[in-house]
Amino acid sequence: MFAPCSGWGLGRLRLSQLRVGAGRAAGSWACRAGSAREYGSGGDQRHPGSEPTVSRPGLARQALKEWALLVSPFGRLRARLPCHLAVRPLDPLSYPDGDRVLVAVRSAEGGARGLAGLQVKYDEALKEVTIVSDTIDPQASVEVNAPLKFDLNIKSSGSGCVKVQNIECDNCKIETEQGTGILQSVKSQKLHVQTKGGKVICLGTVYGNINIHASDKSTVTIDKLQGSTVNISTEDGLLEAKYLYTESSFLSSAAGDITLGSVHGNITLHSNMGNITVDSSSGCLKASTHLGAIDVYVSQLGKVELKSHEGSILVKVASSLQARLELSGKEVDVNSEVHVQEMAEAHKDDGVIITGLMNQASKHEKWIKADAPKGTINFRSQSWFQSLKLQD
Repeated sequence: MFAPCSGWGLGRLRLSQLRVGAGRAAGSWACRAGSAREYGSGGDQRHPGSEPTVSRPGLARQALKEWALLVSPFGRLRARLPCHLAVRPLDPLSYPDGDRVLVAVRSAEGGARGLAGLQVKYDEALKEVTIVSDTIDPQASVEVNAPLKFDLNIKSSGSGCVKVQNIECDNCKIETEQGTGILQSVKSQKLHVQTKGGKVICLGTVYGNINIHASDKSTVTIDKLQGSTVNISTEDGLLEAKYLYTESSFLSSAAGDITLGSVHGNITLHSNMGNITVDSSSGCLKASTHLGAIDVYVSQLGKVELKSHEGSILVKVASSLQARLELSGKEVDVNSEVHVQEMAEAHKDDGVIITGLMNQASKHEKWIKADAPKGTINFRSQSWFQSLKLQD
């Protein structure tokens, strides 16, 4: 479904290399970092400044270094890495107080370059765990088990990929270059994701006020977003979402297509050169494209305004919908199955304008406007059952 990310096995979203239990991440030793306490496998405190030994090569993806940092709750993780990073919550049974951050470095080759330059520390005053390296092997992976509620500020360089799973934040910021950013079941008051050439993938339900920006040919693929405000933009890549439940959303693309499943709330869509498809809209919808086509099914009406400067528009509506219609295009085709009263036709320039009231709606009812000055507008009814095939 998705192209694999180099060196990390992301084909079909398979990140088996990064699956590690919280107990394993603690390892048989820990390294003092900042004011964090150190613990061995028997719970003995290590001497300040001591360093963990590198594990012998053998098993694939075995830990090369591990840390167990004693932290205050509601802290923050700051990471700057050129390799892969996975963040997930601690095991609540093993750590009921949620006062540890467990860090493990792994490599499939049994060794990795640049481990000496990896800094892992905790600043008690700032309540911040820092993981930083410019020299670590890009094929290595860093795995972090953090308290369930922990802010994130992560930046990966090169092809380094980031996966965040089941974490709750006040603030979550993730930036990648060519690597893939994956968020799975994340809750954040403020969520900012940016990639300069990789992919952004949201799995499960992602909650919060969300900003996602994907440059170049980067794509954004979403299962479900739920929150107050959502802003998503791509440049030359596909923007695809199955479900949007938001109060206000703005989605845009310079040249890519925008393909949405079921959307709820006030939704604004814009693409300069791409097509726009909405399988089911419930609420207010405004969609515009310069060169592309628009294909929309309106299940429950708010106010709908559609415009394609040079393309065509297909509007499908629930047969019982009550709406005031204003359809303007080079050609306009209203299917005979749609019940439109007071239909009027006017010609202007090289186009035609059709107005009317659907299902005896009053003139003050909510409306559907569609404008395709150089294209064709097709307006027809579609049942809710027929729309289900679009949700595969």
